[in-house]
Amino acid sequence: MRYLRSSAWVGGCPALDALAQYDLPIENFRRSIERDVRYANIAIIEGNDASQYGIGMVSARIAEIVLRDERAVIPIGHYNPAYGVTLSLPAIVGRRGVARVLEPAMSADERQALQRSADTLRSALAHVSGATGERQDSGGQMPRLLSGASDARQSAAGS
Repeated sequence: MRYLRSSAWVGGCPALDALAQYDLPIENFRRSIERDVRYANIAIIEGNDASQYGIGMVSARIAEIVLRDERAVIPIGHYNPAYGVTLSLPAIVGRRGVARVLEPAMSADERQALQRSADTLRSALAHVSGATGERQDSGGQMPRLLSGASDARQSAAGS
């Protein structure tokens, strides 16, 4: 999870400029936002005793966008060949899925942080792929973790 403070806007002006106008400490603001986003799921669980409501609402909204071909801009996970992993970035979504990723403007620090996140994800994928005997280069596809079950179904079907 990365909060891109350099591209955030509030009331028609960049958030960093708004903070500066009121002499508010930018670093405290950044930490507060990152903490709130990181622990939002806990707040949902504490309020509802479960998190599936939030997941269900988001899933329903994505289904609505696709079925109505809304071409809405939402943050959504999509394989990004530039980073070699799936990242959640703003994208135009419609009937055919992600039509276009809209990579937000980022400072050099933010771009480095996003690259570190992508590196971490690639490393985790390599670890999981190695544990399942899959090749590291999956071409953006999920590794087949249950290949034995799939092979068994094909044999039963007479393939």
